Amino acid sequence: MSAMGEFDLIARYFARPAKRSPLGTGDDCALLAPAPGMQLAVSTDMLVEGRHFLSTVDPARLGHKALAVNLSDLAACGAKPLAFTLALSLPAVDEGWLEGFSRGLFALADAHDCELVGGDTTRGPLNICITVFGEVPAGSALLRSGARAGDDLWVSGTLGDARLALEVFRGTLELPSELFALARARMEMPDPRVALGQALRGIASAAADVSDGLLGDLSHILRASGVGAVVDADAAAGCIAACAHPAFDRGVLGDELQRLYALSGGDDYELVFTAPVTAREAVAQAGRASATAVTRIGRIEADAGVRIVDAARVPVEQRFTSFDHFV
Repeated sequence: MSAMGEFDLIARYFARPAKRSPLGTGDDCALLAPAPGMQLAVSTDMLVEGRHFLSTVDPARLGHKALAVNLSDLAACGAKPLAFTLALSLPAVDEGWLEGFSRGLFALADAHDCELVGGDTTRGPLNICITVFGEVPAGSALLRSGARAGDDLWVSGTLGDARLALEVFRGTLELPSELFALARARMEMPDPRVALGQALRGIASAAADVSDGLLGDLSHILRASGVGAVVDADAAAGCIAACAHPAFDRGVLGDELQRLYALSGGDDYELVFTAPVTAREAVAQAGRASATAVTRIGRIEADAGVRIVDAARVPVEQRFTSFDHFV
Protein backbone atom coordinates (compact mmCIF):
# COMPACT_ATOMS: atom_id res chain seq x y z
CA MET A 1 0.00 0.00 0.00
CA SER A 2 1.43 3.38 -0.97
CA ALA A 3 1.98 6.02 1.70
CA MET A 4 -0.97 8.35 2.19
CA GLY A 5 -0.16 12.05 1.94
CA GLU A 6 -1.78 14.93 3.79
CA PHE A 7 -4.34 15.82 1.12
CA ASP A 8 -5.20 12.19 0.43
CA LEU A 9 -5.83 11.79 4.16
CA ILE A 10 -8.15 14.80 4.22
CA ALA A 11 -9.99 13.69 1.08
CA ARG A 12 -10.55 10.17 2.40
CA TYR A 13 -11.52 10.85 6.00
CA PHE A 14 -12.60 14.48 6.38
CA ALA A 15 -13.89 15.88 3.05
CA ARG A 16 -17.67 16.34 3.11
CA PRO A 17 -20.07 18.71 1.36
CA ALA A 18 -21.03 21.70 3.49
CA LYS A 19 -24.18 23.73 3.07
CA ARG A 20 -23.20 26.58 5.42
CA SER A 21 -19.89 27.34 3.71
CA PRO A 22 -19.93 28.04 -0.05
CA LEU A 23 -16.27 26.96 -0.23
CA GLY A 24 -16.60 23.77 1.78
CA THR A 25 -13.23 22.48 3.04
CA GLY A 26 -11.19 23.15 -0.09
CA ASP A 27 -10.01 26.76 0.09
CA ASP A 28 -7.68 28.92 2.18
CA CYS A 29 -10.51 30.21 4.36
CA ALA A 30 -13.99 29.03 5.28
CA LEU A 31 -16.79 31.53 4.74
CA LEU A 32 -19.70 31.60 7.19
CA ALA A 33 -22.64 33.96 7.27
CA PRO A 34 -24.93 33.87 10.32
CA ALA A 35 -28.62 34.48 9.79
CA PRO A 36 -29.83 38.10 10.01
CA GLY A 37 -30.10 39.26 13.61
CA MET A 38 -27.70 36.56 14.82
CA GLN A 39 -24.25 36.80 16.39
CA LEU A 40 -21.46 34.28 15.84
CA ALA A 41 -20.30 32.36 18.93
CA VAL A 42 -16.77 30.95 18.51
CA SER A 43 -14.77 28.65 20.79
CA THR A 44 -11.53 26.68 20.51
CA ASP A 45 -10.37 23.66 22.53
CA MET A 46 -7.25 21.53 22.26
CA LEU A 47 -6.90 17.88 23.34
CA VAL A 48 -3.36 16.59 23.91
CA GLU A 49 -2.56 12.89 24.33
CA GLY A 50 -1.46 12.12 27.87
CA ARG A 51 -2.91 15.38 29.18
CA HIS A 52 -6.55 15.27 28.13
CA PHE A 53 -6.99 11.65 27.06
CA LEU A 54 -5.34 8.26 27.49
CA SER A 55 -3.49 6.58 24.64
CA THR A 56 -5.79 3.55 25.04
CA VAL A 57 -9.01 5.44 24.30
CA ASP A 58 -11.10 4.10 21.42
CA PRO A 59 -10.55 6.46 18.45
CA ALA A 60 -14.30 6.74 17.75
CA ARG A 61 -14.87 7.88 21.32
CA LEU A 62 -11.99 10.32 21.02
CA GLY A 63 -13.52 11.78 17.86
CA HIS A 64 -16.79 12.25 19.73
CA LYS A 65 -15.15 13.89 22.73
CA ALA A 66 -12.96 16.19 20.62
CA LEU A 67 -16.07 17.86 19.23
CA ALA A 68 -18.21 17.45 22.35
CA VAL A 69 -15.96 19.63 24.50
CA ASN A 70 -16.35 22.45 21.99
CA LEU A 71 -20.11 22.01 21.63
CA SER A 72 -20.28 22.25 25.42
CA ASP A 73 -18.89 25.79 25.18
CA LEU A 74 -21.62 26.68 22.69
CA ALA A 75 -24.18 25.17 25.06
CA ALA A 76 -22.94 27.41 27.88
CA CYS A 77 -23.51 30.40 25.61
CA GLY A 78 -26.97 29.24 24.51
CA ALA A 79 -25.78 29.03 20.90
CA LYS A 80 -26.89 26.77 18.07
CA PRO A 81 -23.97 24.89 16.42
CA LEU A 82 -23.17 25.74 12.81
CA ALA A 83 -19.73 24.53 11.79
CA PHE A 84 -16.24 23.66 13.00
CA THR A 85 -12.63 23.42 11.87
CA LEU A 86 -10.19 20.64 12.77
CA ALA A 87 -6.43 20.92 13.25
CA LEU A 88 -4.93 17.45 13.67
CA SER A 89 -1.35 16.49 14.48
CA LEU A 90 -0.59 12.78 13.95
CA PRO A 91 2.58 10.76 14.72
CA ALA A 92 1.88 8.71 11.57
CA VAL A 93 -0.94 7.87 9.18
CA ASP A 94 -2.91 5.05 10.83
CA GLU A 95 -5.91 4.35 8.63
CA GLY A 96 -7.71 2.23 11.23
CA TRP A 97 -7.36 5.02 13.79
CA LEU A 98 -8.46 7.66 11.29
CA GLU A 99 -11.52 5.65 10.28
CA GLY A 100 -12.65 5.33 13.90
CA PHE A 101 -11.82 8.91 14.84
CA SER A 102 -13.63 10.44 11.86
CA ARG A 103 -16.62 8.15 12.40
CA GLY A 104 -17.04 9.25 16.02
CA LEU A 105 -16.41 12.87 15.11
CA PHE A 106 -19.00 12.99 12.34
CA ALA A 107 -21.61 11.00 14.25
CA LEU A 108 -21.76 13.75 16.87
CA ALA A 109 -21.44 16.49 14.24
CA ASP A 110 -24.41 15.08 12.35
CA ALA A 111 -26.44 14.78 15.56
CA HIS A 112 -26.03 18.54 16.06
CA ASP A 113 -26.10 19.54 12.37
CA CYS A 114 -22.58 20.97 12.69
CA GLU A 115 -20.38 20.89 9.58
CA LEU A 116 -16.63 20.56 9.13
CA VAL A 117 -15.57 23.54 7.00
CA GLY A 118 -11.75 23.54 7.17
CA GLY A 119 -8.63 22.92 9.21
CA ASP A 120 -5.10 21.53 8.97
CA THR A 121 -3.14 18.29 9.38
CA THR A 122 0.52 17.75 10.16
CA ARG A 123 2.95 15.17 11.53
CA GLY A 124 3.78 15.40 15.22
CA PRO A 125 2.59 14.26 18.68
CA LEU A 126 -1.11 13.39 18.73
CA ASN A 127 -2.92 16.68 19.24
CA ILE A 128 -6.47 17.64 18.28
CA CYS A 129 -7.62 21.24 18.08
CA ILE A 130 -11.18 22.15 17.10
CA THR A 131 -12.69 25.59 16.63
CA VAL A 132 -16.47 25.60 16.65
CA PHE A 133 -18.87 28.25 15.36
CA GLY A 134 -22.44 28.78 16.49
CA GLU A 135 -25.11 31.43 16.28
CA VAL A 136 -27.26 33.08 18.91
CA PRO A 137 -29.84 35.88 18.62
CA ALA A 138 -28.19 39.26 19.23
CA GLY A 139 -28.33 40.14 22.90
CA SER A 140 -29.54 36.67 23.96
CA ALA A 141 -26.25 34.88 24.66
CA LEU A 142 -25.81 33.36 28.11
CA LEU A 143 -22.82 35.01 29.78
CA ARG A 144 -20.81 34.48 32.95
CA SER A 145 -21.46 38.01 34.16
CA GLY A 146 -25.22 38.02 34.88
CA ALA A 147 -25.53 36.26 38.24
CA ARG A 148 -27.19 38.30 41.00
CA ALA A 149 -27.47 37.86 44.77
CA GLY A 150 -30.55 35.78 45.55
CA ASP A 151 -30.38 33.72 42.35
CA ASP A 152 -30.62 29.95 42.53
CA LEU A 153 -27.55 27.92 41.55
CA TRP A 154 -28.20 24.95 39.25
CA VAL A 155 -26.27 22.19 37.52
CA SER A 156 -27.31 19.94 34.64
CA GLY A 157 -27.01 16.19 34.28
CA THR A 158 -24.46 14.22 36.27
CA LEU A 159 -21.21 15.15 38.00
CA GLY A 160 -18.19 13.17 39.14
CA ASP A 161 -18.53 10.02 37.01
CA ALA A 162 -15.57 10.88 34.79
CA ARG A 163 -13.45 11.27 37.92
CA LEU A 164 -14.57 7.82 39.08
CA ALA A 165 -13.35 6.34 35.79
CA LEU A 166 -10.05 8.22 36.04
CA GLU A 167 -9.41 6.86 39.53
CA VAL A 168 -10.05 3.32 38.26
CA PHE A 169 -7.48 3.89 35.51
CA ARG A 170 -5.07 5.24 38.13
CA GLY A 171 -5.57 2.11 40.23
CA THR A 172 -6.84 3.97 43.30
CA LEU A 173 -10.42 2.70 43.01
CA GLU A 174 -12.22 -0.51 42.07
CA LEU A 175 -15.73 -0.58 40.63
CA PRO A 176 -17.95 -3.39 39.35
CA SER A 177 -17.62 -3.71 35.57
CA GLU A 178 -21.07 -2.27 34.82
CA LEU A 179 -20.39 0.82 36.95
CA PHE A 180 -16.95 1.29 35.44
CA ALA A 181 -18.50 1.09 31.95
CA LEU A 182 -21.03 3.78 32.93
CA ALA A 183 -18.35 6.05 34.40
CA ARG A 184 -15.98 5.46 31.48
CA ALA A 185 -18.66 6.37 28.97
CA ARG A 186 -19.20 9.67 30.80
CA MET A 187 -15.45 10.29 30.70
CA GLU A 188 -14.91 9.39 27.05
CA MET A 189 -18.25 10.34 25.45
CA PRO A 190 -19.69 13.38 27.26
CA ASP A 191 -23.08 14.64 26.12
CA PRO A 192 -22.88 18.38 25.38
CA ARG A 193 -26.00 20.12 26.73
CA VAL A 194 -26.70 22.10 23.57
CA ALA A 195 -30.49 21.81 23.71
CA LEU A 196 -30.59 22.86 27.36
CA GLY A 197 -28.37 25.88 26.72
CA GLN A 198 -30.75 27.13 24.03
CA ALA A 199 -33.78 26.40 26.22
CA LEU A 200 -32.25 28.51 29.02
CA ARG A 201 -32.00 31.67 26.90
CA GLY A 202 -34.04 34.37 28.61
CA ILE A 203 -34.25 32.26 31.80
CA ALA A 204 -30.72 31.75 33.14
CA SER A 205 -28.93 34.84 34.38
CA ALA A 206 -25.42 33.35 33.91
CA ALA A 207 -23.88 30.08 32.75
CA ALA A 208 -20.60 28.23 32.20
CA ASP A 209 -19.72 24.70 31.17
CA VAL A 210 -18.22 22.35 33.74
CA SER A 211 -14.96 21.10 32.27
CA ASP A 212 -12.30 21.60 34.96
CA GLY A 213 -14.51 20.88 37.98
CA LEU A 214 -17.76 22.40 39.25
CA LEU A 215 -16.25 24.78 41.81
CA GLY A 216 -13.51 25.95 39.47
CA ASP A 217 -15.94 26.74 36.67
CA LEU A 218 -18.46 28.27 39.05
CA SER A 219 -15.67 30.62 40.18
CA HIS A 220 -15.59 32.09 36.66
CA ILE A 221 -19.25 33.07 37.02
CA LEU A 222 -18.74 34.50 40.50
CA ARG A 223 -15.71 36.53 39.47
CA ALA A 224 -17.36 37.89 36.31
CA SER A 225 -20.56 38.73 38.20
CA GLY A 226 -18.92 40.15 41.35
CA VAL A 227 -20.83 37.82 43.69
CA GLY A 228 -20.34 34.77 45.91
CA ALA A 229 -22.21 31.52 46.46
CA VAL A 230 -23.23 28.89 48.97
CA VAL A 231 -23.06 25.35 47.56
CA ASP A 232 -24.79 22.27 48.96
CA ALA A 233 -22.07 19.62 48.63
CA ASP A 234 -24.50 16.76 49.21
CA ALA A 235 -26.91 17.96 46.53
CA ALA A 236 -23.99 18.04 44.09
CA ALA A 237 -22.74 14.62 45.22
CA GLY A 238 -26.22 13.26 44.56
CA CYS A 239 -25.62 13.98 40.87
CA ILE A 240 -23.01 11.20 40.53
CA ALA A 241 -24.85 8.70 38.32
CA ALA A 242 -22.75 5.70 39.32
CA CYS A 243 -23.46 6.34 43.01
CA ALA A 244 -27.20 6.21 42.33
CA HIS A 245 -26.88 2.82 40.60
CA PRO A 246 -28.25 -0.15 42.61
CA ALA A 247 -24.91 -1.96 42.22
CA PHE A 248 -22.94 0.84 43.87
CA ASP A 249 -21.54 0.23 47.35
CA ARG A 250 -21.59 3.55 49.25
CA GLY A 251 -18.78 2.29 51.43
CA VAL A 252 -16.41 2.35 48.45
CA LEU A 253 -16.20 6.15 48.49
CA GLY A 254 -17.80 7.65 51.57
CA ASP A 255 -19.16 11.18 51.81
CA GLU A 256 -15.82 12.99 51.47
CA LEU A 257 -14.80 11.40 48.18
CA GLN A 258 -18.29 11.70 46.72
CA ARG A 259 -18.25 15.41 47.48
CA LEU A 260 -14.73 15.76 46.12
CA TYR A 261 -15.50 14.04 42.83
CA ALA A 262 -18.75 15.95 42.32
CA LEU A 263 -17.36 19.38 43.22
CA SER A 264 -13.92 19.19 41.62
CA GLY A 265 -13.79 16.03 39.52
CA GLY A 266 -13.59 17.64 36.07
CA ASP A 267 -14.40 16.33 32.58
CA ASP A 268 -18.15 16.50 33.25
CA TYR A 269 -19.15 18.89 30.42
CA GLU A 270 -22.37 19.83 32.15
CA LEU A 271 -23.73 23.34 32.62
CA VAL A 272 -23.56 25.29 35.87
CA PHE A 273 -25.96 28.20 35.75
CA THR A 274 -27.90 30.70 37.81
CA ALA A 275 -31.49 31.88 37.57
CA PRO A 276 -33.89 33.99 39.63
CA VAL A 277 -35.93 32.14 42.25
CA THR A 278 -39.05 33.11 40.31
CA ALA A 279 -37.76 31.10 37.32
CA ARG A 280 -37.71 27.69 39.04
CA GLU A 281 -40.60 26.29 37.03
CA ALA A 282 -39.15 27.75 33.81
CA VAL A 283 -35.82 26.04 34.55
CA ALA A 284 -37.61 22.77 35.21
CA GLN A 285 -39.50 23.15 31.93
CA ALA A 286 -36.22 23.84 30.08
CA GLY A 287 -34.85 20.62 31.55
CA ARG A 288 -37.90 18.65 30.45
CA ALA A 289 -37.89 20.20 26.98
CA SER A 290 -34.23 19.25 26.48
CA ALA A 291 -34.54 15.84 28.22
CA THR A 292 -31.85 16.92 30.69
CA ALA A 293 -31.95 16.60 34.46
CA VAL A 294 -31.41 19.87 36.34
CA THR A 295 -30.56 20.05 40.04
CA ARG A 296 -30.61 23.06 42.35
CA ILE A 297 -27.40 22.97 44.40
CA GLY A 298 -27.21 26.37 46.11
CA ARG A 299 -27.73 30.09 45.83
CA ILE A 300 -25.86 33.24 44.89
CA GLU A 301 -24.87 35.67 47.65
CA ALA A 302 -23.64 39.25 47.64
CA ASP A 303 -20.45 38.49 49.59
CA ALA A 304 -17.54 37.19 47.51
CA GLY A 305 -16.26 33.64 47.87
CA VAL A 306 -17.81 30.19 48.08
CA ARG A 307 -19.24 28.55 51.21
CA ILE A 308 -19.63 24.77 51.07
CA VAL A 309 -22.30 23.24 53.31
CA ASP A 310 -23.84 19.78 53.73
CA ALA A 311 -27.49 18.83 53.50
CA ALA A 312 -28.04 20.05 57.09
CA ARG A 313 -26.49 23.45 56.19
CA VAL A 314 -23.41 22.67 58.30
CA PRO A 315 -20.15 24.05 56.82
CA VAL A 316 -18.01 21.38 55.13
CA GLU A 317 -14.38 21.55 56.21
CA GLN A 318 -12.77 20.01 53.16
CA ARG A 319 -10.37 21.34 50.55
CA PHE A 320 -11.49 21.25 46.93
CA THR A 321 -9.29 22.04 43.95
CA SER A 322 -10.06 22.03 40.24
CA PHE A 323 -8.00 21.00 37.24
CA ASP A 324 -5.33 23.42 36.03
CA HIS A 325 -3.29 22.74 32.88
CA PHE A 326 -0.12 24.17 34.41
CA VAL A 327 -0.25 22.73 37.93
